[in-house]
Amino acid sequence: MRRFTLRTGIRWKITLAIAAVGALVAVALSLVVHSAARVSMLESAREAQLANVNVIARFVEAGRKPVLGAKVNDPELPAALREKARSGRRGTYIQESRKGVPEVWAAVPLGNGQVLSLHNEFKESANMVRDLDRALVVGSISVVVAGAALGVLIGGQISRRLRKAAAAAQRVAHGDPDVRVRDAVGGVVRDETDDLARAVDAMADALQQRLEAERRVTADIAHELRTPVTGLLTAAELLPPGRPTELVRDRAQAMRALVEDVLEVARLDSTSERAELQDVALGEFVSRRVTALMPEASVRVVADEIVSTDPRRLERILGNLLANAARYGQPPVQVDIEGRVVRVRDHGPGFPEALLREGPSRFRTGSTDRAGVGHGLGLTIAEGQARVLGARLTFRNVAVPGGVDREGAAAGAVAVLWLPEQAPTATGSFPIIKLSE
Repeated sequence: MRRFTLRTGIRWKITLAIAAVGALVAVALSLVVHSAARVSMLESAREAQLANVNVIARFVEAGRKPVLGAKVNDPELPAALREKARSGRRGTYIQESRKGVPEVWAAVPLGNGQVLSLHNEFKESANMVRDLDRALVVGSISVVVAGAALGVLIGGQISRRLRKAAAAAQRVAHGDPDVRVRDAVGGVVRDETDDLARAVDAMADALQQRLEAERRVTADIAHELRTPVTGLLTAAELLPPGRPTELVRDRAQAMRALVEDVLEVARLDSTSERAELQDVALGEFVSRRVTALMPEASVRVVADEIVSTDPRRLERILGNLLANAARYGQPPVQVDIEGRVVRVRDHGPGFPEALLREGPSRFRTGSTDRAGVGHGLGLTIAEGQARVLGARLTFRNVAVPGGVDREGAAAGAVAVLWLPEQAPTATGSFPIIKLSE
């Protein structure tokens, strides 16, 4: 079962966290202030009410009538307060009225065994508490909004730095050796982002040094093998005719081709290769080259266009794509040219999943459906040459019509070369080349 994942930016996570903390703090403080204010006001009301009933009691004991709404033996007097007064003690009692306004009772015993009581609704206290609650709500909302704004500001700065670091890391991953994540992040503030940038730069430098060392070793080995392989080919030519001689020559030729491919891969890995540009009519150029390299392949020019590219490297890419289709695919092989896009399709079992997922890899030919011979350098070289041209080489499989009848089945493999609209270098441009027979 596929898990549901919610993708959000660090800016909004920080904003949400600060706003949530601000809301919790504001609510907690509001409750404390509300409770403390209410208790303080009610205590003041108790003291005032008790003082008033004491004054009225002295007037009643002097023979005067109760004033300010005080009553003797009030039947509505709460039972708990009545019992307390009859026991000879003074007291107060608070109860909520039907309107939600607190009523404060005060009662004192009289000399003749009667109880004098006084009660009032403290609307002023209720209004003050209500006004205080409004102020607390407004203050809490202001705190949350201010915290959210601060979170957006802080999170935005961190997010921008991380995005710059990610963009720089992507450029490093795509083979730009001059990019440094620490320089791309910049800024005056020093935080964990700088530590991450330094770590990525250190890792990129270490990987670059290791790749450069491997490239040099590979190039040196291949270069040293050229001389003995050439000698082996020369010696094979001197052998008497026969089947053993043909086998020796064939293997020597295969070894020579492998050495040349390894040298070419090493040169492409060095990122020092530059395209020698010429203006070429792409449809005419591809049609003639495909006819020369694979006469049985069909060519269709949907839309021709003049492109500025390196004809030698473009021919190398086409040759490797056609050789891959002939070796691992099945006929017919179709080549379509549409503007700056060249498609090469066969009708074989399709590209391996590893190649579709990770791209071409040297010395790996994929599954047994498309393997068995070769060293996996053809598509690697084609991709490297496309990179020198500033082009993009993609791979996909064609689905079986009517649905897939078995796992991994395909109706053919398609390699697509996307040539750029602008030349990758400024090495010069020449008039359109008219290729002759």
